[in-house]
Amino acid sequence: MTDQLTLTGLIATTPRHIVTSEGLAITSFRLASQQRWFDRKVGRWSDGETNWYTVTAFRDLAVNASQSLHKGDRVVTVGRLKVRDWSNDDRSGTSVEIEADSLGHDLYWGVTDYTKVARTILEDDPEEDEEEEL
Repeated sequence: MTDQLTLTGLIATTPRHIVTSEGLAITSFRLASQQRWFDRKVGRWSDGETNWYTVTAFRDLAVNASQSLHKGDRVVTVGRLKVRDWSNDDRSGTSVEIEADSLGHDLYWGVTDYTKVARTILEDDPEEDEEEEL
């Protein structure tokens, strides 16, 4: 079972884009997500702990993300949470990953310019069939 969640944060690394030998596009980056709140007692904003996530996008989302997102951008991410334990040699840890379903700039922090991408329609693509019926 995977949990779906929405995160806001700062892209902390330059997004890495690859295309596998099978033609699968993958883009990934590290996301720093930190909660802030206004502390009325002291009259200023306070920062909470920073949570770190590896965000990975596949296929068309990966291609669009690689062309649109940059280190330092503030983004909104919707995706499935995957927590994995790992170990190698004398080190071990836990990785927290988000497999992105949606990515975009966080418009609270700025403006962006949207350009729709033309896609080729595949004959057996069920999503395209649904859109045509509407």
